[in-house]
This record gives sequence, C-alpha cells and structure tokens, in this order.
Amino acid sequence: MAWPVRCGAVPALVDGFSARPETSPGLPAALAPGGTVALVPSRGPAEAKTGSQDSGCGKTQLAVYAAESLWRSGGVDLLVWVVATSRASILSGLAAAAAATGSGHVGDAEWVAARFIEWLGQTSRPWLVVLDDLRNPVDLDGLWPAGPAGRVLVTTPDPQTIPGAVPLPVPAFSTREALSYLMGRLTVDPDQRLGAIDLVADLGCEPQALAQASAVIARSGLSCRDYRDYYAQRAQLAEAGGGQRSATAVTWTLSVEHAERLAPGGSVQHLLALASLLDGHGVPGTVFTTAAVCQYLAGEGAGRAVDPNVAWGALLGLERAGLLSVDAASTPPTIRMTSTVQAAVRAATPTALLDQVARAAADALLEVWPAEEPQPWQATELRSCTASLLQAAGDLLWAGGCHPLLVRAGQSMDSARLTRPAVAYWRELAAASDRLGGPCSRVTLTVGSHLAGALLTAGQAAEAVAWAQRVLAGRARVLGPDDPGTIAARIALGRALMAAGQSDAAAKVLEAAAADCERVLGADHPDTLSAQEELAGACLGAGKPEDAIQLYQHTLAGRERIQGPRHPDTMTTRQRLADTYLAEGRVKDAISQLKRVLGDRERILGRDHLDTIMARGSLAAAHHSAGRMAPALQLYEQACQGYARVVGADDPQTLLSQANLAHALYKAGRLSDAATLLRDTLDRCARVLPPEDPLTQTLRESLANIADG
Repeated sequence: MAWPVRCGAVPALVDGFSARPETSPGLPAALAPGGTVALVPSRGPAEAKTGSQDSGCGKTQLAVYAAESLWRSGGVDLLVWVVATSRASILSGLAAAAAATGSGHVGDAEWVAARFIEWLGQTSRPWLVVLDDLRNPVDLDGLWPAGPAGRVLVTTPDPQTIPGAVPLPVPAFSTREALSYLMGRLTVDPDQRLGAIDLVADLGCEPQALAQASAVIARSGLSCRDYRDYYAQRAQLAEAGGGQRSATAVTWTLSVEHAERLAPGGSVQHLLALASLLDGHGVPGTVFTTAAVCQYLAGEGAGRAVDPNVAWGALLGLERAGLLSVDAASTPPTIRMTSTVQAAVRAATPTALLDQVARAAADALLEVWPAEEPQPWQATELRSCTASLLQAAGDLLWAGGCHPLLVRAGQSMDSARLTRPAVAYWRELAAASDRLGGPCSRVTLTVGSHLAGALLTAGQAAEAVAWAQRVLAGRARVLGPDDPGTIAARIALGRALMAAGQSDAAAKVLEAAAADCERVLGADHPDTLSAQEELAGACLGAGKPEDAIQLYQHTLAGRERIQGPRHPDTMTTRQRLADTYLAEGRVKDAISQLKRVLGDRERILGRDHLDTIMARGSLAAAHHSAGRMAPALQLYEQACQGYARVVGADDPQTLLSQANLAHALYKAGRLSDAATLLRDTLDRCARVLPPEDPLTQTLRESLANIADG
C-alpha cells in the first residue's frame, strides 16, 4: 500500500476563494488531532432579515480549503471525503476508504464501515475525515470517526450543536472579505469594479449571491453599478410578488438570463430545472447528454432531439453564469450545484413542468446506469441522485406505474451490500406501491419480493418469510398458480423458511415448487433442475440426507445431459453432491466427485478463480476425513495460498482455510506447526472479525486443546 492515501471526490475551490480571515479565523486552531469540528450556519443580520438559516455561507468551501491545506502540507497521511447526506452515502464513502487503505473490505457495508472506524481509532497515521452536508446525526450511529491521530470536520445545514463536536459558526462574509472576493473575481476590466462597495452592501455579503453576481459581471460588459440596478429591479419585483427576498434568491434569476444569452435556444432553464432535482454534491456529466435529456430539451412531440453538444454547451453556460460547477478533472466530469440554488430553482419551476422534468431525469439516470457497476463511486452518485429525485418529485415517478429507476436503485443497494439502507428503501417503496397501485398490483408484488430478499440478507428471516408468503399469495391470486412468477415466489418462500430454521416446512414448499416446475416447464428445463436442487438442500436441512443425495444425483445427471459436464451449473451441482457425500461419511464417493470438480474448474475457470480454490479446499477436507494427510496438507496449503493471493490475507475465507490447515497439521502430528498457525490465525481473526464470530471461538478452543494435550 502506497501512502499517503486520499479517498472521495473533494470539490474544487471556486475562483476567488476566500479563506475567511475575519469571519472564520478559528478553523485551523480548532481542527486539532483527536478533535471534531462542525461548521454550522450562523444567523447573522442578512439571515435574520430573510429568515434563512443557510443561504450559501460557504461551509463546504472552507472544508475543502482546510482539507487540501492539510494534504499539501503533509499534515495527514489519509484524507477521506464523505458526502454525509444519508446513511447509504456515508456507508459507501467509508467502505471505499476501507478498500483504499486495505483495512478490510469484505462483508456488508455496515461491517466494513465499522471495521474502518475501528481502524481509524487505532492507527498512528494522521488522518482527516470530512463529513460534508450531514443532514441527520442519527445516520452516523456507530460510525463516528475518532482517534488520537485523527481529525474530523463536519459541515451541516443544521445550526444545532452536534454532540462531541466543537461548533464553528460560519456567517456571511464580512464587508472586507466580500469586497476582496468581488475585486478578485473582476480583474480583467477595472471599470467593472465601479459600484462594488454598494453592491456588496445590497447583497448582504452573502457568498452565494456574490458568486453569482461576480460570474455575470465578469463575463459581460456590466459594471457592479449596472448589475446593482438590475438587482434592485428584480428585488422589487420579488418583494411585490411576495417572493423570497434573500440575495441569492434574486441573483440566480439574473444568472439564468445571462446563461440564456450565452447559450440561446431555450435549453438553459429546462436543464437547470433538471439539475435542481438531482444530488447537487455530484451528478455524472453524462446524464446531461443522454438521449432522454436531449429529447426532453427538444420538447414533447419534437421529431428530432437536441444535439448532445448543444446540451453540453447549455450546461457550460450555466457554469459561466455561476449557477453550477463542472469538475472536468473527474471521469466523467462531475456537475455540482449548491442546495440554495437548487431550492430556488425548484420553487420557481411550474408544477406543470415538474412532471416532465422528473420523468426526463429518471430516464436519464437509468440510461447511464451500467448493468454491471465497475466504478463504485459512480453507483454512489447515481443512488444519491435517485434519492434526491425521489424526494423532490415524489409520486410523479409513479405516473403510469413505478419508474424502473426506482427498482434499479434498490438493486444497486443490494449489490453494494448496503444492508440496512436497502431494507429501509424497499420498505418505503413497498409502502408507496401499496398506496398508489394497490396491495395486489404486479409492481407491489415485485417490490415485496425484493424486500423479502433484502430482509433475508439482513438476517431478518421471520419477517422475510411473512413478506415471501404475502408475495406468493398475491401472485397466485393475480397470475395463477402455474405462472412462472408464482412458482419463483414459492421457491423464494422455501429459501426464506430454510433461513428461518423451518426446514420441514421449507421442504414441503420446495417439493410443491419442484413438482410445479416439472409439470409446467418440463423435466429437463434448467429451472426445474434448479428447483430440485433447492429441494435437495431443504431435505438435507430437514435431516433427510439420502433424499438429498438422490435429488442431487438426479439433478447432476440432468445437467450433464442438457447443459454439458463443464457448464458452471453442472460443476456447482457436482460440488454440492460431493459435499453431501462427505457430510454423510461417503468419503470415497466425495473424493471421486471433487477430483472431477477441481479438474473441470481449473480447466474452465483457471487456478486462481475463487470457485477453483474452494474446490481445492473441499478436496483437501475429503482427504482429511479419509486420513490421507499428505494430499490433504498439500491441497490445504495450496488453498491458503490461493485465497491469500486473490482475496487477501485477512479475508474470512483465507482465515477459515488457515484454520483447516492447522487442524490437519494437528491430526498429522505436527503439533508445534499447528499451534503456531492457530495463534497467527487467531490474532488475525481478533483483528478483523467480530469477537463473537464462531471461527474465533473455534480457534480459541483448538489452541486450548493443543496446550492441554
């Protein structure tokens, strides 16, 4: 591992950034090792006048400056930037940091994040974790970073004190800071600075308002005095109409007009409305050039979509007008937009347009969402954008039925092993579907099926059974008992019952499912074979190993005939049959099958595929059971090396393989080698596994037995 390490997308500093020497001078001193600082909005005179608590005071920019200063000075070996708007976003950020530091990244996101937090508390390397835009401190339960070598910097829109943190209020600019900032942005034409002092006063020194005003002035022929006249007119109109009176709420309208002059054609406002519905902390730039967005910009009924280059040009016009930022250093470019501008745009978007904008945004996100997610950071952004869209658009995404994006986001949470957030997400989606589509609609039943699976993953088997039963009853009533969807629901119920420890009930359900598959699909259909294999597992759990063996033998013969002897499904079935043989003491049969499995997997998958390594370990266990210690030790050693090479020395699979090797060494009479390996493995287990983990307990007992012996 090469240090120093940084993780997370740190926003860039804006042009003309001010370090706030007058209004926030205490940040460097407060951000000391072992402490937590919270940048919170301050209700100064400007905020008190408008009733706003956070009109873009620049907390995130101060956090960026502090983080980058520490990084450049070598003050930290680890910099982690986490968007903290939700539990899911926090878990994703911490899990990515765990992977980047090698502190353990196997398991569900809750476990990985907790291990990383524990590592932060123990490491001597100096670190900084920035939790940007924390909305709810409850989202950090069990995940608060702390440690003598570390610093934690939180930005939050809530002025309430965060427990354990030193609050540092961030007000609007001082007059001197505001004037310095404005002058720094207007360097090309000195005449544009005329009226700067009066403009600063009119804008109440609000950083966001000054950013928008200076962007328009710098890229136009206006002076500060000219802009002030336009601003006064807009402010009077807003006040007469009962609208918002904060400076930012007025300046953004002038920025929109300027953006339209830079990119004429009518795309600017529509693009701005779309961006306001997504996660302002980071939207993949490809979203704005999708076919969905280009068609939306062309208008309903238009035969030809807008050219993607035109859409991108409009986006750059919004950037030049100070309404959003484009981080071209990332791939793809990342689009950011402050929450204050987003809120103002959403408030001004006509209700009639919102439905069209929301559907276009959902279509665009779905269009860029890859079927496989090779870049976790992008999936995080897409999930966060979906959450923002759902919060802003609500039931609009259910017009004509549940938008596929909503299901895709939940599936992404499942695949990212965001266990708790996934359960919460599917619960909310199920409730919405039940309310809008009815308890027996196809969408409600599909979402309920996903919820049952998420509950099963989260270890909540009893509730998973209840949902699986509900889905099965609904599908049988709506689709009929012989529909493939109904049969799949019956199989899912069987799995849930198995997880709940109800093996006998599971076997009955799966026996019916296997019979239905054979009757509806035919005896040789792959789904029929899979159902029979599920039934075999249930029989084994119900204490009927002979029935399980017969089913596995039958399924294996079918797969060899239909799918071929080296099809992945065939090899998996052969592995399960061999494992059952081994569990029942039929060692010779197990070894025969496992040799075939290992040979086939090496040829098809390669020596370092995890399935191949697992087969090697299974064959070692079979030789171990037969008392053939020489081949058992050789295969165990090869499995240990393979796991360490592929998944790492601290992965639970590697540790279990080392434990198996230690037990084999003990049986072979190599007590000293066994004790040494057990101690090393136990130390690793204590470091990376929960204290109550069964493997840790088994190793302690084994080591004690060796000592007693």
